[in-house]
Amino acid sequence: MNPLATELNEQIKKSAPAVFELLSKMGQRLFFPKGILFQSAEAAKKAHRFNATIGTAVEKGQPMHLKCTRKFFNNLEPGEIYPYAPPAGRPLLRKLWKDKMFRENPGLMNKQTSQPVVTSAITHGLTLVADLFVEKDDVILSPDQLWGNYRLIYEARNQAKIQTFSMFDQKGGLDLAAFEEILGNLAEKHKKIILILNFPNNPTGYTPSLKEAEGIRDAVLKRADKGTRFVVLCDDSYFGLFYEDSIRESVFSFFADLSENVLAIKLDGATKEDYAWGFRTGFITYAVKTENPQELYEALEKKTCGLIRAQISNCNHASQSIIEKVLSDPQFKSDHQEKYQIMLKRALRVKEVLRDSRFEPYWDLYPFNSGYFLCLKLKKLNAEDLRTHLLEKYGVGCIANNDTDLRVAISCIEEEDLSTLFDLIYQGARDLSGGLS
Repeated sequence: MNPLATELNEQIKKSAPAVFELLSKMGQRLFFPKGILFQSAEAAKKAHRFNATIGTAVEKGQPMHLKCTRKFFNNLEPGEIYPYAPPAGRPLLRKLWKDKMFRENPGLMNKQTSQPVVTSAITHGLTLVADLFVEKDDVILSPDQLWGNYRLIYEARNQAKIQTFSMFDQKGGLDLAAFEEILGNLAEKHKKIILILNFPNNPTGYTPSLKEAEGIRDAVLKRADKGTRFVVLCDDSYFGLFYEDSIRESVFSFFADLSENVLAIKLDGATKEDYAWGFRTGFITYAVKTENPQELYEALEKKTCGLIRAQISNCNHASQSIIEKVLSDPQFKSDHQEKYQIMLKRALRVKEVLRDSRFEPYWDLYPFNSGYFLCLKLKKLNAEDLRTHLLEKYGVGCIANNDTDLRVAISCIEEEDLSTLFDLIYQGARDLSGGLS
Protein backbone atom coordinates (compact mmCIF):
# COMPACT_ATOMS: atom_id res chain seq x y z
CA MET A 1 0.00 0.00 0.00
CA ASN A 2 1.23 3.49 -0.80
CA PRO A 3 2.80 5.17 2.25
CA LEU A 4 0.54 8.19 1.79
CA ALA A 5 -2.54 5.92 1.99
CA THR A 6 -1.11 4.26 5.11
CA GLU A 7 -0.56 7.68 6.66
CA LEU A 8 -4.17 8.75 5.99
CA ASN A 9 -5.47 5.42 7.29
CA GLU A 10 -3.56 5.87 10.54
CA GLN A 11 -4.93 9.39 10.82
CA ILE A 12 -8.49 8.08 10.43
CA LYS A 13 -7.94 5.16 12.83
CA LYS A 14 -6.65 7.56 15.46
CA SER A 15 -9.52 10.04 15.05
CA ALA A 16 -12.43 7.67 14.38
CA PRO A 17 -11.69 3.92 14.34
CA ALA A 18 -15.25 3.03 13.28
CA VAL A 19 -14.96 5.26 10.21
CA PHE A 20 -11.85 3.38 9.14
CA GLU A 21 -13.82 0.14 9.38
CA LEU A 22 -16.45 1.65 7.07
CA LEU A 23 -13.93 2.27 4.28
CA SER A 24 -13.91 -0.16 1.38
CA LYS A 25 -10.65 -1.82 0.41
CA MET A 26 -10.36 0.77 -2.34
CA GLY A 27 -11.13 3.51 0.16
CA GLN A 28 -8.27 2.28 2.33
CA ARG A 29 -5.88 2.30 -0.64
CA LEU A 30 -6.76 5.84 -1.72
CA PHE A 31 -4.50 8.83 -1.13
CA PHE A 32 -3.89 12.26 -2.59
CA PRO A 33 -0.59 12.03 -4.47
CA LYS A 34 2.28 14.42 -4.08
CA GLY A 35 2.46 14.47 -7.84
CA ILE A 36 1.84 17.09 -10.46
CA LEU A 37 -1.03 18.84 -8.71
CA PHE A 38 0.70 18.93 -5.33
CA GLN A 39 3.97 20.14 -6.80
CA SER A 40 2.20 22.68 -8.98
CA ALA A 41 0.30 24.07 -5.98
CA GLU A 42 3.58 24.37 -4.09
CA ALA A 43 5.22 26.06 -7.08
CA ALA A 44 2.32 28.52 -7.38
CA LYS A 45 3.28 29.83 -3.93
CA LYS A 46 7.06 29.83 -4.23
CA ALA A 47 8.09 29.88 -7.91
CA HIS A 48 8.46 33.67 -8.17
CA ARG A 49 10.58 33.57 -11.35
CA PHE A 50 9.22 30.80 -13.58
CA ASN A 51 6.50 28.23 -12.91
CA ALA A 52 6.99 25.40 -15.40
CA THR A 53 4.93 22.77 -13.63
CA ILE A 54 1.37 22.36 -14.86
CA GLY A 55 0.11 21.44 -18.31
CA THR A 56 -1.73 24.62 -19.24
CA ALA A 57 -0.73 27.35 -21.67
CA VAL A 58 -0.11 30.92 -20.51
CA GLU A 59 0.11 34.11 -22.52
CA LYS A 60 1.06 37.51 -21.08
CA GLY A 61 0.34 36.34 -17.53
CA GLN A 62 -3.15 35.02 -18.32
CA PRO A 63 -4.40 31.55 -19.24
CA MET A 64 -4.20 31.21 -23.02
CA HIS A 65 -7.65 31.01 -24.59
CA LEU A 66 -9.55 31.51 -27.81
CA LYS A 67 -11.19 34.89 -28.34
CA CYS A 68 -14.27 33.16 -29.69
CA THR A 69 -14.81 31.39 -26.34
CA ARG A 70 -14.08 34.45 -24.20
CA LYS A 71 -17.09 36.35 -25.58
CA PHE A 72 -19.48 33.95 -23.84
CA PHE A 73 -18.25 34.94 -20.35
CA ASN A 74 -19.06 38.54 -19.54
CA ASN A 75 -18.20 38.77 -15.85
CA LEU A 76 -15.51 36.16 -15.30
CA GLU A 77 -11.78 36.69 -15.57
CA PRO A 78 -9.73 34.23 -17.65
CA GLY A 79 -8.30 32.80 -14.44
CA GLU A 80 -11.83 31.93 -13.31
CA ILE A 81 -12.62 30.03 -16.49
CA TYR A 82 -9.74 28.30 -18.23
CA PRO A 83 -7.26 26.83 -15.71
CA TYR A 84 -7.85 23.54 -13.94
CA ALA A 85 -9.80 23.98 -10.72
CA PRO A 86 -8.28 22.58 -7.51
CA PRO A 87 -9.23 18.90 -7.00
CA ALA A 88 -11.32 19.80 -3.93
CA GLY A 89 -12.90 22.77 -5.69
CA ARG A 90 -12.48 26.52 -5.45
CA PRO A 91 -11.73 27.36 -1.79
CA LEU A 92 -14.12 30.32 -1.54
CA LEU A 93 -16.92 28.32 -3.14
CA ARG A 94 -16.45 25.55 -0.58
CA LYS A 95 -16.60 28.07 2.25
CA LEU A 96 -19.69 29.79 0.85
CA TRP A 97 -21.48 26.49 0.37
CA LYS A 98 -20.69 25.41 3.93
CA ASP A 99 -21.98 28.75 5.24
CA LYS A 100 -25.16 28.24 3.23
CA MET A 101 -25.53 24.68 4.52
CA PHE A 102 -25.30 25.77 8.17
CA ARG A 103 -27.61 28.72 7.57
CA GLU A 104 -30.30 26.53 6.03
CA ASN A 105 -29.93 23.60 8.45
CA PRO A 106 -30.31 24.95 11.99
CA GLY A 107 -29.93 21.42 13.38
CA LEU A 108 -26.22 21.64 12.50
CA MET A 109 -25.65 24.40 15.04
CA ASN A 110 -22.68 23.53 17.29
CA LYS A 111 -21.88 20.47 15.19
CA GLN A 112 -18.72 20.06 13.16
CA THR A 113 -18.61 18.87 9.58
CA SER A 114 -15.94 18.61 6.95
CA GLN A 115 -15.47 21.34 4.41
CA PRO A 116 -17.59 20.44 1.35
CA VAL A 117 -15.57 18.96 -1.51
CA VAL A 118 -16.78 19.88 -4.99
CA THR A 119 -18.14 17.04 -7.12
CA SER A 120 -19.35 16.90 -10.69
CA ALA A 121 -22.92 17.00 -9.35
CA ILE A 122 -24.66 14.43 -7.17
CA THR A 123 -24.37 11.35 -9.38
CA HIS A 124 -20.60 11.79 -9.23
CA GLY A 125 -20.90 12.14 -5.45
CA LEU A 126 -22.81 8.85 -5.30
CA THR A 127 -20.02 7.08 -7.17
CA LEU A 128 -17.41 8.62 -4.85
CA VAL A 129 -19.30 7.20 -1.89
CA ALA A 130 -19.54 3.85 -3.66
CA ASP A 131 -15.80 3.58 -4.23
CA LEU A 132 -14.84 4.95 -0.81
CA PHE A 133 -17.23 2.94 1.34
CA VAL A 134 -19.02 0.18 -0.60
CA GLU A 135 -17.58 -3.30 -0.83
CA LYS A 136 -18.86 -6.26 -2.83
CA ASP A 137 -21.87 -7.84 -1.03
CA ASP A 138 -22.24 -4.89 1.37
CA VAL A 139 -25.86 -4.30 2.32
CA ILE A 140 -27.51 -1.02 1.38
CA LEU A 141 -30.88 -0.16 2.89
CA SER A 142 -33.31 2.15 1.12
CA PRO A 143 -37.04 2.85 1.00
CA ASP A 144 -38.72 0.90 -1.78
CA GLN A 145 -39.41 4.21 -3.51
CA LEU A 146 -35.92 4.86 -4.82
CA TRP A 147 -34.12 6.40 -7.77
CA GLY A 148 -33.23 3.65 -10.24
CA ASN A 149 -29.67 4.91 -10.67
CA TYR A 150 -28.84 3.66 -7.17
CA ARG A 151 -29.10 0.12 -8.52
CA LEU A 152 -26.84 0.93 -11.45
CA ILE A 153 -24.19 2.51 -9.20
CA TYR A 154 -24.26 0.29 -6.14
CA GLU A 155 -25.44 -3.07 -7.47
CA ALA A 156 -24.24 -3.20 -11.09
CA ARG A 157 -21.08 -1.16 -10.59
CA ASN A 158 -20.01 -2.01 -7.03
CA GLN A 159 -21.79 -5.36 -6.55
CA ALA A 160 -23.49 -4.40 -3.30
CA LYS A 161 -27.00 -5.56 -2.42
CA ILE A 162 -29.81 -3.04 -2.03
CA GLN A 163 -32.55 -4.11 0.36
CA THR A 164 -35.73 -2.08 0.64
CA PHE A 165 -38.48 -1.48 3.15
CA SER A 166 -42.01 -0.27 2.54
CA MET A 167 -41.77 3.51 2.49
CA PHE A 168 -45.37 4.28 3.45
CA ASP A 169 -47.79 2.82 5.97
CA GLN A 170 -51.55 2.54 5.62
CA LYS A 171 -52.03 5.93 7.29
CA GLY A 172 -50.10 7.76 4.57
CA GLY A 173 -46.90 8.43 6.47
CA LEU A 174 -43.43 6.97 6.62
CA ASP A 175 -43.54 3.31 7.67
CA LEU A 176 -41.24 3.49 10.68
CA ALA A 177 -42.29 0.05 11.87
CA ALA A 178 -41.18 -1.53 8.60
CA PHE A 179 -37.91 0.41 8.75
CA GLU A 180 -37.17 -0.59 12.35
CA GLU A 181 -37.95 -4.25 11.63
CA ILE A 182 -35.65 -4.61 8.64
CA LEU A 183 -32.95 -2.51 10.29
CA GLY A 184 -33.02 -4.81 13.32
CA ASN A 185 -32.84 -7.92 11.12
CA LEU A 186 -29.93 -6.56 9.12
CA ALA A 187 -28.06 -5.43 12.23
CA GLU A 188 -28.19 -8.99 13.55
CA LYS A 189 -26.34 -10.22 10.44
CA HIS A 190 -24.12 -7.31 9.38
CA LYS A 191 -21.59 -5.19 11.23
CA LYS A 192 -21.89 -2.47 8.58
CA ILE A 193 -25.03 -0.99 7.01
CA ILE A 194 -25.24 1.74 4.37
CA LEU A 195 -28.50 3.66 4.61
CA ILE A 196 -29.70 5.85 1.75
CA LEU A 197 -32.10 8.66 2.67
CA ASN A 198 -33.31 10.70 -0.30
CA PHE A 199 -35.62 13.54 0.80
CA PRO A 200 -37.38 15.19 -0.93
CA ASN A 201 -37.82 11.75 -2.40
CA ASN A 202 -37.49 10.81 -6.03
CA PRO A 203 -39.96 9.49 -7.22
CA THR A 204 -42.72 10.35 -4.72
CA GLY A 205 -41.87 13.89 -3.62
CA TYR A 206 -42.10 13.03 0.08
CA THR A 207 -40.13 14.45 3.01
CA PRO A 208 -40.70 13.10 6.54
CA SER A 209 -42.22 15.00 9.43
CA LEU A 210 -40.12 15.91 12.45
CA LYS A 211 -41.47 12.90 14.35
CA GLU A 212 -40.64 10.58 11.45
CA ALA A 213 -37.12 11.99 11.02
CA GLU A 214 -36.50 11.55 14.74
CA GLY A 215 -37.83 7.99 14.46
CA ILE A 216 -35.33 7.13 11.73
CA ARG A 217 -32.53 8.69 13.77
CA ASP A 218 -33.48 6.89 16.98
CA ALA A 219 -33.69 3.51 15.25
CA VAL A 220 -30.19 3.98 13.80
CA LEU A 221 -28.78 5.19 17.12
CA LYS A 222 -30.24 2.17 18.95
CA ARG A 223 -28.33 -0.16 16.65
CA ALA A 224 -25.20 2.00 16.58
CA ASP A 225 -25.08 1.88 20.39
CA LYS A 226 -24.97 -1.91 20.09
CA GLY A 227 -21.99 -1.79 17.74
CA THR A 228 -23.42 -1.67 14.22
CA ARG A 229 -21.51 0.77 12.04
CA PHE A 230 -23.44 2.98 9.62
CA VAL A 231 -22.85 5.10 6.58
CA VAL A 232 -25.94 7.34 6.38
CA LEU A 233 -26.01 8.75 2.88
CA CYS A 234 -28.24 11.82 2.60
CA ASP A 235 -29.07 12.43 -1.04
CA ASP A 236 -30.26 16.03 -0.91
CA SER A 237 -30.72 16.51 -4.65
CA TYR A 238 -33.97 18.45 -4.17
CA PHE A 239 -33.06 20.18 -0.93
CA GLY A 240 -35.06 23.29 -0.07
CA LEU A 241 -38.19 22.40 -2.02
CA PHE A 242 -40.30 21.75 1.10
CA TYR A 243 -43.94 22.70 0.57
CA GLU A 244 -45.96 21.53 3.59
CA ASP A 245 -46.08 19.14 6.56
CA SER A 246 -42.40 18.18 6.63
CA ILE A 247 -39.07 19.01 8.19
CA ARG A 248 -37.46 22.07 6.63
CA GLU A 249 -33.89 20.90 6.68
CA SER A 250 -31.81 17.92 5.62
CA VAL A 251 -31.94 14.67 7.58
CA PHE A 252 -28.15 15.09 7.59
CA SER A 253 -28.68 17.41 10.57
CA PHE A 254 -30.17 14.50 12.54
CA PHE A 255 -27.14 12.25 12.00
CA ALA A 256 -24.20 14.66 12.15
CA ASP A 257 -22.49 14.10 15.52
CA LEU A 258 -24.95 11.31 16.43
CA SER A 259 -22.48 8.53 17.22
CA GLU A 260 -18.91 7.37 16.67
CA ASN A 261 -20.48 4.52 14.69
CA VAL A 262 -22.49 6.73 12.33
CA LEU A 263 -20.77 8.49 9.45
CA ALA A 264 -23.21 10.94 7.86
CA ILE A 265 -22.57 12.01 4.28
CA LYS A 266 -24.42 14.89 2.62
CA LEU A 267 -24.64 15.05 -1.15
CA ASP A 268 -26.12 18.27 -2.51
CA GLY A 269 -25.44 20.86 -5.15
CA ALA A 270 -26.39 23.80 -7.28
CA THR A 271 -27.81 21.51 -9.97
CA LYS A 272 -31.38 21.51 -8.68
CA GLU A 273 -31.19 23.77 -5.63
CA ASP A 274 -30.11 26.69 -7.79
CA TYR A 275 -31.70 25.61 -11.08
CA ALA A 276 -28.35 25.04 -12.78
CA TRP A 277 -28.57 21.41 -13.91
CA GLY A 278 -26.02 21.59 -16.69
CA PHE A 279 -23.40 23.24 -14.48
CA ARG A 280 -22.78 19.85 -12.81
CA THR A 281 -21.60 21.45 -9.58
CA GLY A 282 -22.25 19.41 -6.45
CA PHE A 283 -20.71 18.83 -3.02
CA ILE A 284 -19.89 16.01 -0.62
CA THR A 285 -19.70 16.73 3.13
CA TYR A 286 -18.86 14.40 6.04
CA ALA A 287 -19.90 14.43 9.70
CA VAL A 288 -19.35 12.01 12.60
CA LYS A 289 -18.97 12.21 16.36
CA THR A 290 -15.25 12.39 17.09
CA GLU A 291 -12.77 14.04 19.43
CA ASN A 292 -10.49 14.95 16.52
CA PRO A 293 -12.72 16.24 13.72
CA GLN A 294 -10.04 18.30 12.00
CA GLU A 295 -7.67 15.35 11.56
CA LEU A 296 -10.44 13.02 10.46
CA TYR A 297 -12.00 15.39 7.95
CA GLU A 298 -8.63 16.33 6.52
CA ALA A 299 -7.92 12.65 5.85
CA LEU A 300 -11.36 11.99 4.34
CA GLU A 301 -11.09 15.05 2.15
CA LYS A 302 -7.67 13.93 0.90
CA LYS A 303 -8.96 10.46 0.08
CA THR A 304 -11.93 12.01 -1.69
CA CYS A 305 -9.64 14.31 -3.66
CA GLY A 306 -7.41 11.37 -4.55
CA LEU A 307 -10.42 9.55 -5.95
CA ILE A 308 -11.56 12.62 -7.90
CA ARG A 309 -8.03 12.92 -9.28
CA ALA A 310 -8.17 9.27 -10.36
CA GLN A 311 -11.62 9.58 -11.93
CA ILE A 312 -11.91 13.00 -13.59
CA SER A 313 -8.91 15.02 -12.32
CA ASN A 314 -11.10 17.98 -11.28
CA CYS A 315 -14.52 19.51 -11.81
CA ASN A 316 -15.63 22.23 -14.21
CA HIS A 317 -13.96 25.50 -13.26
CA ALA A 318 -16.24 28.02 -14.99
CA SER A 319 -19.34 26.55 -13.36
CA GLN A 320 -17.72 26.76 -9.93
CA SER A 321 -16.75 30.39 -10.52
CA ILE A 322 -20.30 31.28 -11.52
CA ILE A 323 -21.89 29.54 -8.51
CA GLU A 324 -19.36 31.21 -6.24
CA LYS A 325 -20.39 34.63 -7.52
CA VAL A 326 -24.09 33.73 -7.42
CA LEU A 327 -23.90 32.78 -3.73
CA SER A 328 -22.37 36.19 -2.99
CA ASP A 329 -24.85 38.12 -5.13
CA PRO A 330 -27.32 40.32 -3.17
CA GLN A 331 -30.03 39.25 -5.62
CA PHE A 332 -29.52 35.53 -4.94
CA LYS A 333 -32.03 35.17 -2.10
CA SER A 334 -34.83 37.07 -3.82
CA ASP A 335 -34.27 35.21 -7.11
CA HIS A 336 -34.28 31.91 -5.27
CA GLN A 337 -37.47 32.76 -3.39
CA GLU A 338 -39.18 33.75 -6.62
CA LYS A 339 -38.52 30.32 -8.15
CA TYR A 340 -39.51 28.55 -4.94
CA GLN A 341 -42.87 30.31 -5.00
CA ILE A 342 -43.47 29.08 -8.55
CA MET A 343 -42.73 25.51 -7.47
CA LEU A 344 -44.88 25.88 -4.35
CA LYS A 345 -47.86 27.11 -6.37
CA ARG A 346 -47.52 24.15 -8.73
CA ALA A 347 -47.47 21.73 -5.78
CA LEU A 348 -50.54 23.26 -4.15
CA ARG A 349 -52.37 23.43 -7.47
CA VAL A 350 -51.67 19.80 -8.31
CA LYS A 351 -53.01 18.70 -4.94
CA GLU A 352 -56.17 20.65 -5.65
CA VAL A 353 -56.49 19.05 -9.10
CA LEU A 354 -55.99 15.54 -7.76
CA ARG A 355 -58.80 15.86 -5.23
CA ASP A 356 -61.22 15.30 -8.11
CA SER A 357 -63.24 12.15 -7.41
CA ARG A 358 -63.06 11.16 -11.10
CA PHE A 359 -59.57 9.85 -10.51
CA GLU A 360 -60.37 7.54 -7.58
CA PRO A 361 -61.12 4.40 -9.66
CA TYR A 362 -57.80 4.64 -11.46
CA TRP A 363 -55.11 5.68 -9.01
CA ASP A 364 -54.10 6.82 -5.54
CA LEU A 365 -51.58 9.58 -4.93
CA TYR A 366 -48.58 8.57 -2.85
CA PRO A 367 -47.88 11.03 -0.01
CA PHE A 368 -46.40 14.16 -1.59
CA ASN A 369 -45.22 17.35 0.13
CA SER A 370 -41.94 18.42 -1.53
CA GLY A 371 -39.57 18.19 -4.47
CA TYR A 372 -39.99 17.83 -8.23
CA PHE A 373 -42.18 14.75 -8.52
CA LEU A 374 -45.33 13.00 -7.45
CA CYS A 375 -46.18 9.37 -7.97
CA LEU A 376 -49.49 7.73 -8.86
CA LYS A 377 -50.22 4.20 -7.65
CA LEU A 378 -52.37 2.68 -10.37
CA LYS A 379 -55.24 0.47 -9.26
CA LYS A 380 -56.11 -1.48 -12.41
CA LEU A 381 -53.53 -0.70 -15.04
CA ASN A 382 -49.96 -1.59 -15.81
CA ALA A 383 -47.81 1.55 -15.54
CA GLU A 384 -45.77 0.78 -18.66
CA ASP A 385 -48.94 0.19 -20.68
CA LEU A 386 -50.34 3.52 -19.55
CA ARG A 387 -47.03 5.31 -20.13
CA THR A 388 -46.76 4.15 -23.74
CA HIS A 389 -50.47 4.79 -24.44
CA LEU A 390 -50.22 8.35 -23.11
CA LEU A 391 -47.13 8.98 -25.19
CA GLU A 392 -48.47 7.56 -28.44
CA LYS A 393 -52.07 8.82 -28.32
CA TYR A 394 -51.86 12.05 -26.32
CA GLY A 395 -48.24 13.13 -26.58
CA VAL A 396 -47.84 12.99 -22.78
CA GLY A 397 -44.60 11.70 -21.26
CA CYS A 398 -44.40 10.15 -17.79
CA ILE A 399 -42.11 7.59 -16.14
CA ALA A 400 -43.18 4.02 -15.28
CA ASN A 401 -41.19 3.09 -12.17
CA ASN A 402 -42.55 -0.45 -11.95
CA ASP A 403 -45.77 -2.30 -12.74
CA THR A 404 -47.99 -0.05 -10.61
CA ASP A 405 -46.29 3.33 -10.18
CA LEU A 406 -46.33 6.26 -12.61
CA ARG A 407 -44.02 9.19 -11.84
CA VAL A 408 -45.09 12.67 -12.94
CA ALA A 409 -42.65 15.61 -12.81
CA ILE A 410 -44.55 18.78 -11.91
CA SER A 411 -41.30 20.74 -12.03
CA CYS A 412 -41.53 21.02 -15.81
CA ILE A 413 -45.28 21.72 -16.14
CA GLU A 414 -46.69 25.23 -15.88
CA GLU A 415 -49.26 25.75 -13.14
CA GLU A 416 -52.04 26.54 -15.62
CA ASP A 417 -51.36 23.29 -17.52
CA LEU A 418 -51.54 20.89 -14.56
CA SER A 419 -55.28 20.36 -14.82
CA THR A 420 -55.01 19.51 -18.53
CA LEU A 421 -52.11 17.13 -17.88
CA PHE A 422 -54.12 15.05 -15.41
CA ASP A 423 -57.22 15.19 -17.58
CA LEU A 424 -55.15 13.50 -20.29
CA ILE A 425 -53.70 10.93 -17.89
CA TYR A 426 -57.26 10.25 -16.74
CA GLN A 427 -58.45 9.86 -20.32
CA GLY A 428 -55.62 7.48 -21.07
CA ALA A 429 -56.51 5.39 -18.02
CA ARG A 430 -60.15 5.30 -19.15
CA ASP A 431 -59.10 4.21 -22.64
CA LEU A 432 -57.17 1.24 -21.30
CA SER A 433 -59.96 0.35 -18.87
CA GLY A 434 -62.60 0.37 -21.57
CA GLY A 435 -64.13 3.55 -20.16
CA LEU A 436 -65.34 1.66 -17.11
CA SER A 437 -64.89 2.71 -13.52
